[in-house]
Amino acid sequence: MDDGSTQLEKSTRARVGEEPRGDPLPEWDVFVREDAGGVMRHVGSVSAPTPEKAHEHASRLFGWFADDVWVCESSEIHRFSTHSLGEPGEDVTPESGTERRQHEWDE
Repeated sequence: MDDGSTQLEKSTRARVGEEPRGDPLPEWDVFVREDAGGVMRHVGSVSAPTPEKAHEHASRLFGWFADDVWVCESSEIHRFSTHSLGEPGEDVTPESGTERRQHEWDE
C-alpha cells in the first residue's frame, strides 16, 4: 500500500581506486576554498615527495586564486563509490539487484 510517503534507500558503495600507481612519488589529493565564505572542493591531485612540495605544485596548478589549499596524502583517502573507476559501463551494483534512488537538490 502506497501511503504517499517517500522512501529513500541508501546507496550501496564499493571501495574503488586502490590499484598501485606507476609513479613512485606519493600522490596528494588537492582541495581548495576559493574565498572565505566558500566550501572546500576537490580539484585534482599532484605527485610530490613531501606535503610542502605537494602544496607548491597544487598552488601553481589549482589554487593560485584560492584562500585555502589543502593537500591530503591519497594513500590515506579511502574511496567508496556506487560506480567503478574501471572500464566505462562497468559498475558495482550490488548482487541483490538494481537500486532505486531518488536524488534531491536544494534550489
